[in-house]
Amino acid sequence: MEAAGPGRRRRAGESRSCERLRAWRGCGCRGAGRAGWRYRGRCLGIVGLALEQAGCLPSGSLPNSCRYCRRGVAGMRSRQRMFAAVMRLLLKCLRLGRRRRFKLVRQAEQLWHYGHLCLRSLLYNSFTNGDVVLDSLFEPVYWLVDHVTRWFGVTYTPAWICWHLAYGHWNLIMIVFHYYMAITTSPGHPPQAKNDLTGVSICRKCIAPKPARTHHCSICNRCVLKMDHHCPWLNNCVGHYNHRYFFSFCLFMTMGCIYCSISGWEMFRDAYAAIERMKLLEKERLQVAANQTYYQTPPPTFSFRQRAFHKSVVYLWVLCSSVALALGALTLWHAALITRGETSIERHINRKERQRLQKKGKVFRNPYSYGSWDNWKVFLGVDVPRHWLTRVLLPSPHLPHGTGLSWDLPPCVTEQRAPLLAI
Repeated sequence: MEAAGPGRRRRAGESRSCERLRAWRGCGCRGAGRAGWRYRGRCLGIVGLALEQAGCLPSGSLPNSCRYCRRGVAGMRSRQRMFAAVMRLLLKCLRLGRRRRFKLVRQAEQLWHYGHLCLRSLLYNSFTNGDVVLDSLFEPVYWLVDHVTRWFGVTYTPAWICWHLAYGHWNLIMIVFHYYMAITTSPGHPPQAKNDLTGVSICRKCIAPKPARTHHCSICNRCVLKMDHHCPWLNNCVGHYNHRYFFSFCLFMTMGCIYCSISGWEMFRDAYAAIERMKLLEKERLQVAANQTYYQTPPPTFSFRQRAFHKSVVYLWVLCSSVALALGALTLWHAALITRGETSIERHINRKERQRLQKKGKVFRNPYSYGSWDNWKVFLGVDVPRHWLTRVLLPSPHLPHGTGLSWDLPPCVTEQRAPLLAI
């Protein structure tokens, strides 16, 4: 049996701590409403509940602990949970930031170690000297010579390389400039208002004044000044203000294709021979594979990169040659028209007029032709000799002579001709 007071007797086999935990009596906490538990004059409700949760006391051994003790325990639990949640969130944020920071630091360290290793391999190697360092520094130059200059042909003289660099880039600049200007420049349109234009007719589709050399484009649905044709490759009409850009583009494009065809002739021959050799080796490889023994090895075949390279060279040469022929014929056609001082549409009109007058025994005379040389000067806008360099051989956005509404005598023409205002 138990003792009645603090000096109560210990049970058989019971430790001193257990004997102390059993020394409870009602505490009678103020405002408790019911008795709590005290040990030697102290309320042990909170401690007892903590021991009960820790497993030191059996569950339900403190049924009469005061409500203040239990409220304190509940508040302590909520504060602990809140503190634990805040700490977990803080640790998670620190862990994420640390990961990103560590990743950047790790990458920087790797780059530093790599650069340091490269530097040490160049400078702190016992086999390294000044010649090795210079060879390493000139390695990009060697690569450029091996992989770029072989495109210039079998001759590697400085004059040949300078010629290719200068002419190739000049031709490319002229092609891009004139093509861009031909696309973006308006060919010119007559005003829609009825003004005092002498010798004009009325367009039957626009119902508006139509100056001389003006024709209606059915695709643009507008009248175009000095219309030549509607070009689908430009998505624009070729007229008074962009006719020079169109012809210059065709001329320089033809020159570029001829240049590529001539320069790549040796490469084309080598690539074509390599393709034929590939076909022959492939046939031999199939024959050897059919009768292969342990002492025979099939001949080496070309890799995919080599086959693609040779076929690309052949395709490039064939394409440039074909474009040079087709576009060259078109350029010669327009050059003949410019020499006669007429456009594509005017050629058909002038031919019919020439046939009509020939039947009457008369000779047709084109009123817009000033002679072959002067026609080219008027078309290209050459007024002084230096314009052959600044306006023909270099990109120039100068405007043509006249406004396209009337056709007065250009200043570069010395021969006087009677102008005809309309056809």
